[in-house]
Amino acid sequence: MYDAWFSKPISVATGVSGDIRNLTNARQAFDLLNDHWRDGGSDKHRSAKRACQQALNGSVSADVARDAFIDAAREARILVE
Repeated sequence: MYDAWFSKPISVATGVSGDIRNLTNARQAFDLLNDHWRDGGSDKHRSAKRACQQALNGSVSADVARDAFIDAAREARILVE
């Protein structure tokens, strides 16, 4: 497995205080989706986890995972745009 680097970082607000994190690869996105997601279980959340896992395995490009993660983050209202 490798980290599957994104072409451009994704900024998200996390935690109670809304700390800004800049995610640069599918590993970071997958870890956030898996361990620290407040709205888990939606279709977009599951799609993003699947896309990140596939990117980490080399099955899809990192930017496919990036796009799926953005959709899930937008739905969860944590995407910083």
